[in-house]
Amino acid sequence: MSYLFPSSTITFEAALRDLASASPKGRAMAAHALGDVTDPVEKRRAVDALMRALDDDRPEVRAEACSSLGELGEPLPLALLVKRLDDGAAPVRQNAAIALGTLAFPDGFEPLAEALRDGPADLRFQAATSLAEIDPARAFDHVVKALDDRDPQVVSAAALSVGVIATELGDLKPRALAALSAKLDHGDADARFDIAYALADLGDASGREILAGGLADPERSWDAVTALGKIGAKAELERAITNKKTPHEAAALAAGRLIALDPEHEKARQVLIEALVARKVHVRGIAIDQLAEIGGSWAKMPLEKLARSSKGADFLEGIAAALRQIGARS
Repeated sequence: MSYLFPSSTITFEAALRDLASASPKGRAMAAHALGDVTDPVEKRRAVDALMRALDDDRPEVRAEACSSLGELGEPLPLALLVKRLDDGAAPVRQNAAIALGTLAFPDGFEPLAEALRDGPADLRFQAATSLAEIDPARAFDHVVKALDDRDPQVVSAAALSVGVIATELGDLKPRALAALSAKLDHGDADARFDIAYALADLGDASGREILAGGLADPERSWDAVTALGKIGAKAELERAITNKKTPHEAAALAAGRLIALDPEHEKARQVLIEALVARKVHVRGIAIDQLAEIGGSWAKMPLEKLARSSKGADFLEGIAAALRQIGARS
């Protein structure tokens, strides 16, 4: 979890100095910056400084220190990160759990399993994800049990972890499908959606209607399209590209998923070509990415035209890559 600090140009020595003596915001920014250190000697010094920062009196500094220690990948702070699972500030304990998952050292597993059983809801939520990063097979039973959690956000995180684990370890797929299907009627709409998404991840379409219900929701539409594409839900994807309530980003993605299912789908081609000149810059980027993946010779001229226009100025490299991929397929 970052506190929205952009990429910092602060020097290593300045970051070490600021971490010890700056204002709370300056210390948090320094802790954030030290997570990018790669030089072995500097990394060790950064780890030492960040370990000390775990006792800072400000939670934003402790949270950034946890995050950076996870990024640095060193085992030395493991015990101190485990201690921060009991921090009084939610962002700190969440970042400690994230760091333990990122580090993926076995000694972090049992403290996270305990946190998933008995910790506060915000920590249980993160532990469900981090456990799977450390040892997916060992985590499976823990996260399946968390599908019964009283907090719907924890159920959501557990469902997604079950899907990820079963995708990675195919022999667990039957148990995962049974556990997820049993919760598909969960009383919370967000939990139902994430359970349906996890089922789709495993190729199961039983949550199809739930996913389709998220197509017009700005918060869910992208994930809805992604999941519907995985289960080949052509009719729902067609509705997504014709419904004006579908966010432009999701419509462009839906068009790409439709063409993956039906390379001759004219309406989907039209939606992607129109998205190349969309007002929103990132929608243009999505369209280029989709065409790189599924475009045919029909996409070459629109891409070349975009490259010659001001709207394509920021995408010349991506357009060139897309044209190369299209050419290779042709």
